[in-house]
Amino acid sequence: MWKYYALLSALFAAVTALLAKCGVKSVDSNLATAIRTTVILFLTWGIVLCSGSAGQLKSISWRGVIFLAGSGVATGLSWLFYFKAIQLGDISKVAPLDKLSVALVVLSGILFFHEKATWQLICGSSCILFGTLLLLHGK
Repeated sequence: MWKYYALLSALFAAVTALLAKCGVKSVDSNLATAIRTTVILFLTWGIVLCSGSAGQLKSISWRGVIFLAGSGVATGLSWLFYFKAIQLGDISKVAPLDKLSVALVVLSGILFFHEKATWQLICGSSCILFGTLLLLHGK
């Protein structure tokens, strides 16, 4: 089931990039990120409240809160830099470079979470890395 969610994530990430590129043409990239984040804030809290999972707030550990807050800071910085990059550059080059995060996550998963390094995982990650370098080399 997780594969369907991951594919939907990829689809919406692509739509996000295309819509964001259109949106930052005449707006400061930081303001554009703030608008996007506000929409996400209301959308996600609406889903949490409608699904009834808000009651789980009191059961989250401080360790969990710290890691989630750190993730939020990293996400915010990622979005700010991404919006600035798509405002200044070609989306066809910015998006693949941004997706180097996939190879970085795979490497981190192997090093820090002791996930199994299969040949498929290594080959796929290498394709992402070399494909991104190839895309960036072309002018």
